[in-house]
Amino acid sequence: MAVPENYSLVHRVRMPIRWGDMDAMGHVNNTVYFRYFEQARIALFEAMGCPPDPSGTGPVIISAHCTFLRQLRYPGDIDIDTLVGEFGRSSFHTIHRIRRVDDPEAVMAEGGAKVVWVDQQIERSAPLPPEMRKRLMTSYL
Repeated sequence: MAVPENYSLVHRVRMPIRWGDMDAMGHVNNTVYFRYFEQARIALFEAMGCPPDPSGTGPVIISAHCTFLRQLRYPGDIDIDTLVGEFGRSSFHTIHRIRRVDDPEAVMAEGGAKVVWVDQQIERSAPLPPEMRKRLMTSYL
């Protein structure tokens, strides 16, 4: 998938493929890729100095997708690149790319999510604060 020009690579995180990530077919289960993406998003917010706050405002995923390009198998480590773009009043999109550390040229999966900034107390979208928008466009590599 070609990355749209209005997206920026902002973060990379490395994590191990765990034995328990695999399914009966001997490869990483499709649901685990979404966990990898989730951990990459959380790592980005932590790098930004904005960990999730269930009592304040913060990100909520309203849609997610993944295209599985090649099978992942244990053992090994993966790098997940996170790109951010397509900003709206209260939303932004993420794109994630998974690569094996020992085969960095091969993209194993691509996916992403639409994220909405929500006021957790009233459970409604809230305008994305200008400071947060600026942080989301900053590289944390």
